[in-house]
Amino acid sequence: MDLNMMNCELLATCSALGYLEGDTYHKEPDCLESVKDLIRYLRHEDETRDARQQLGAAQILQSDLLPILTQHRQDKPLFDAVIRLMVNLTQPALLCFGSVPKEPSVRHHFLQVLGYLQAYKEAFASEKAFGVLSETLYELLQLGWEERQEEDNILIERILLLVRNILHVPADLEQEKRIDDDASVHDQLLWAIHLSGLDDLLLFLASSSAEQQWSLHVLEIVSLMFRDQNPEQLAGVGQGRLAQERNMDVTELEVLRQREMAEKKTRAFQRGNRHSRFGGSYIVQGLKSIGERDLIFHKGLHNLRNYSSDLGKQPRRLPKRRQAAKELSIQRRSALNVRLFLRDFCSEFLENCYNRLMGAVKDHLLREKAQQHDETYYMWALAFFMAFNRAASFRPGLVSETLSVRAFHFIEQNLTNYYEMMLTDRKEAASWARRMHLALKAYQELLATVNEMDMSPDETVRESSRIIKNNIFYVMEYRELFLTLFRKFDERCQPRSFLRDLVETTHLFLKMLERFCRSRGNLVVQNKRKKKKKKKKNFLDQASGNVSHSPEELEAMWPALAEQLQCCAQDSEFSVESPVPFDAASEVPVEEQRAEAMVRIQDCLLAGQAPQALALLRSAREVWPEGDVFGSLDISPEEEVQLLKQILSAPLPRQQGPAEGIAEEEEEEEEEAEEELQVVQVSEKEFNFLDYLKRYASSTIVRAYVLLLRSYQQNSAHTNHCIVKMLHRVAYDLKMEALLFQLSVFCLFNRLLNDPAAGAYKELVTFAKYILGKFFALAAINQKAFVELLFWKNTAVVREMTEGYGSLDSGSSGRRAPVWSPEEEAQLRELYLAHKDMEGQDVVEIILAHLRSTRTRKQVIHHLVRLGLADSVKDFQRKGSQIVLWTEDQELELQRLYEEFRDSDDVLGYIMKNITAKRSRARIVDKLLALGLVTKRQELYKKRRKKLAPSSLPNGEQSVKDFWQEDLEEEEENLPEEENEEDGEKEEGLEAEHAQGSLFLSTENLGQGLHEEGFSAPLLWLQNCLLRAADDREEDGCSQAIPLVPLTEENEEAMENEQFQQLLRKLKIRPPASGQETFWRIPAKLSPTQLRRVAASLSQPKEAEEKLQSELEPRVPGEQGPREEHEAETSSTLSLAHKNRAGLVSSDEEETADDKEQGTVAPKKRQLLDSDEEDEGSSKKPKLGSPVIYRKKRFQIEDEDEDE
Repeated sequence: MDLNMMNCELLATCSALGYLEGDTYHKEPDCLESVKDLIRYLRHEDETRDARQQLGAAQILQSDLLPILTQHRQDKPLFDAVIRLMVNLTQPALLCFGSVPKEPSVRHHFLQVLGYLQAYKEAFASEKAFGVLSETLYELLQLGWEERQEEDNILIERILLLVRNILHVPADLEQEKRIDDDASVHDQLLWAIHLSGLDDLLLFLASSSAEQQWSLHVLEIVSLMFRDQNPEQLAGVGQGRLAQERNMDVTELEVLRQREMAEKKTRAFQRGNRHSRFGGSYIVQGLKSIGERDLIFHKGLHNLRNYSSDLGKQPRRLPKRRQAAKELSIQRRSALNVRLFLRDFCSEFLENCYNRLMGAVKDHLLREKAQQHDETYYMWALAFFMAFNRAASFRPGLVSETLSVRAFHFIEQNLTNYYEMMLTDRKEAASWARRMHLALKAYQELLATVNEMDMSPDETVRESSRIIKNNIFYVMEYRELFLTLFRKFDERCQPRSFLRDLVETTHLFLKMLERFCRSRGNLVVQNKRKKKKKKKKNFLDQASGNVSHSPEELEAMWPALAEQLQCCAQDSEFSVESPVPFDAASEVPVEEQRAEAMVRIQDCLLAGQAPQALALLRSAREVWPEGDVFGSLDISPEEEVQLLKQILSAPLPRQQGPAEGIAEEEEEEEEEAEEELQVVQVSEKEFNFLDYLKRYASSTIVRAYVLLLRSYQQNSAHTNHCIVKMLHRVAYDLKMEALLFQLSVFCLFNRLLNDPAAGAYKELVTFAKYILGKFFALAAINQKAFVELLFWKNTAVVREMTEGYGSLDSGSSGRRAPVWSPEEEAQLRELYLAHKDMEGQDVVEIILAHLRSTRTRKQVIHHLVRLGLADSVKDFQRKGSQIVLWTEDQELELQRLYEEFRDSDDVLGYIMKNITAKRSRARIVDKLLALGLVTKRQELYKKRRKKLAPSSLPNGEQSVKDFWQEDLEEEEENLPEEENEEDGEKEEGLEAEHAQGSLFLSTENLGQGLHEEGFSAPLLWLQNCLLRAADDREEDGCSQAIPLVPLTEENEEAMENEQFQQLLRKLKIRPPASGQETFWRIPAKLSPTQLRRVAASLSQPKEAEEKLQSELEPRVPGEQGPREEHEAETSSTLSLAHKNRAGLVSSDEEETADDKEQGTVAPKKRQLLDSDEEDEGSSKKPKLGSPVIYRKKRFQIEDEDEDE
């Protein structure tokens, strides 16, 4: 639509609303339709918000909508439509544009919309408009919940949103130009709210348990009402000026008077007796000009003191991205009547609403019922009202909801989250910094309240404070929080007020911690450190390796081995499980495997494992009987011992190539798994306050304190005291005054000492003189101290500077590397120049290989930089980039790969193999958890099929599942890799069928036991739930997890019974996820057929037996019954399996067993055979006793019903 056409339509629509005659507004017949048309225009406006700007320029809200609202309230449809239009028109400009635009043209539109919003706010500052809103809201709240319609709830929400939007409009300071104690537009709006009675309705909404759904709206409105207020000042309104406030004002006036007197004195000295044109010219000796001559000064001598080489120079422009963050929150004193109203409102809010409202809001936040970043209002309210309570009349019971360890944890968790997001999301770093400032203020107020509880006369209050402090000081995260915030402080996105609050909060925390340590004597705290779980290397590998043993060592080792071997050789019942010395599926030739078996026997002997060596010798003799290499078949025990002695001392050839390759692969796997195996080791230790304080002795933290100290004239006396106290702790308590020996700090001290009002900063002046005295005392001993002023120093440099250079080399720590000799430097220079131009190789690795002395990679790189052979340490970084952040495309690719391989045995392995941007296992696992694709790390573990121990059936035989599982495992080991991949899907189907079959057998005893204990009704309920889930999944064609909700007391007791829960786990029913779910759930992966089979296994014992026989056991007409026939089939299969493992079965026996198996299959079942014996033919018969690996048969049983 053309812009001009749009203007015409808007004008026609606005004209159809009505007209104002005097104080009476006459609406047109089409007024309601016109309001709806305006709503439609706003919905379809473009990115410049043209319709909104045109309506604001026409002042539709002031001239039409507000009169309609106040004079035609009885027309309910029109009133609802006008409220809806006003909510749309007054929504914040940030919501309209998404963020503050950077492009000038779009920013112009943003400022235009903001100006119209400020005009709307001024128009609303009348008692009449808010009177209508409060009356309507009161009538709606009078309705009970059964009488209130959905339209009424919508209207309540719109009224609250309209009040929120009006209060949210920022003040135009340049246009208002209000001073303190004067009524601004915001104050006029608050006074109108008070006169209309809307504040009482807000208190009712906050205190009523039936109106909890509006708790977040109310909290947001309250936070906007007190946006510019200071809680300490607000609490003292109407009580007269305190002595402390009067003293502060007197001090400020004294500072101003001293500065004024100093300026007058300076101006008096600058007045010369002669005219300024005859000031003369002077040569300043010792101060060079641009050339080699002395500087010529063309002004009077009284101006020489202010001379600087920077005079007249153009100051360097600081880029925008490096400019300090601006202060956004401005506090001012409102008019007295407004402050009195707000004080009373705060008192009533604390008395009747605070605990209930904060509890409801916290519940909404934890259950994720709130919108994004709504927790900031919670943290603001916590900080403001707890500060008001502390300053007014301290009563801990009024804020008991937020005065707990849980509140500390919630604030610390959000503070850490904001800190991490500020580091990663650089575009929105300023927004995350503002949220972090709110969290820090809340944390500061929690500490201040706990500190105030320590001074309470009530013993129970002091005991509660002690318990809270004990929990806070014990946990490591609370102690490490301030150190982390100081180290990552960035003045480009964090304003100076954040640094001020951080310094004051740290001062309070250290004061409380020091006092607590003194009162306790000794304090035990929690200590956490990340520890890498390294896989334990095989003891055999460590013992063998490439370590050569001398004949004397072997002779000394033999007596102990001989004694063990004689005991084992003479023991007729000796049996030790030993690894099979021969692998038929291996590609290694048989001769090499025989030599490797001999080496393994020797390794066992060297490791002191005599029984394993003897067992391995006998196994190898059975595999390679020819040649009597491992002894003859009728060898005596004494001869076996002598043979082992010869093997121990024999110089056996060891194959280095394959072993090294295997070791390298194992090392790579260990390196990949190391990150996964990182665990946090939690321990306890005795706390030492000085050791903790030493962590603040860092140049990064000291620089942050000095940065805040630069504005000492604007800082409060308390802030300056906090800064000096911390610097005094570092300089005096820790004897680290050299950390402050820096030129910028000394320039600050010089400005402080020359300040005319220096008398008002006695504490700062005393500390500055102390540091300067220490420096000049050190400079008399160490002449290089003046050069050290140019740099910030760490603790190691400070120690060298004070104790002497090279003191660290001779120290007891031994961490410092030895000094490079001239010969080593020459060799290093020669090696670097010779190999620096070689492509495809790491020059540092080559240098390390040829250096005569032992050096680390880091030492070589740093010395190359020190010698000037390289520009930076970054020139020697290893190839490959460390990817930290995930892009949106990479997240989508990870989701796609997970969906593709989620059913495979090694989900993580396939993802790492196919992902484009290569990352470590730990990074991929963390991202999968963050995306919600998996809930536990265990779901990503590689699935390994383990051989299960025989489970006991009623007849004492092995279960069918165990036998089938062993068959599949042995077959999978023998199959080639490619064949395994091709048959993956078939095997998964087989496993599901076999697991389902064994499920009925394993749950039969459990179900029978539960029936006997009186759980028949809950079992019947569970069976009905499974059958209903199966029917629903067949009808819908899709499946999702279905919760099992017990509605009767009997079912609830059953769900809490351990044996019943064990049955649920056997049935593959998923337990509730911790902290998120309440009920057990039927997983989505179970098909309708599987659900019906599981339900059938829960029937009464007789019914279960019949159903098991009909569904699982093959029915073949004969003399035996189904049960005896199944047991006979199982026992024959078991005996055949044991013979196969031992290699003692012939092909005739196997064929007989095959015929029996085929005869037992019902005609309605289909059997698939995949056997190597059929391919190779039955002519190849192995010799008795030779190690033969048989390929087991694989069965797949499918119902004809499913095929149809």
